[in-house]
Amino acid sequence: MLADPDKVDLTNLQRQILYRTDSVGAPKVEQAKKALGALNPEVQVIPLVSRLEGELLSKTISGVDVVLDCSDNFATRHAVNRACVKHRKPLVAGAAIRFDAQLMVFDLSKPTSPCYSCVFPEDAEVEEVQCSTMGVFAPLTGVIGALQAMEAIKLVAGAGQPLDGLLVFDSKNTEWRKMRVKKDPACRICSADG
Repeated sequence: MLADPDKVDLTNLQRQILYRTDSVGAPKVEQAKKALGALNPEVQVIPLVSRLEGELLSKTISGVDVVLDCSDNFATRHAVNRACVKHRKPLVAGAAIRFDAQLMVFDLSKPTSPCYSCVFPEDAEVEEVQCSTMGVFAPLTGVIGALQAMEAIKLVAGAGQPLDGLLVFDSKNTEWRKMRVKKDPACRICSADG
């Protein structure tokens, strides 16, 4: 399922490669379904022209094998994380802004796995930045998106070792950093005591 209430904007074209100029003004999920169907007619895409919230978010996540979070705001990221923790579903989270990106895999089917909130607590003060106002180096979203797809396939197929920790990419200097992430015993979302 692809869920997004937005319409394709001209500014999306340089970084969101499923869309073309003739997609501008159309719902993103409908255009994504069309483009993905042209690449592989056997793929099943369920478009939802709205945000997944509340009970619909919970119900949707309960029925999938792995969740890819490609959202651009903390409220959505935290809501997706809570639903993944509740239903013990692996979460592959990616984000990019300016020249920096990050990738995280939380295999929430394992009780020892940290969750998104262990790294970015919900009550922490954070500056909300978005590509639409801050910009993003266009190829960077493709790099992180491809890595998210790779990690999701590994999780579904049981192949290799999924990413353990936080992978940060500085595209200006082509430098990768990997940081270990441990479950926060005081996490209000995934800790038994939280």
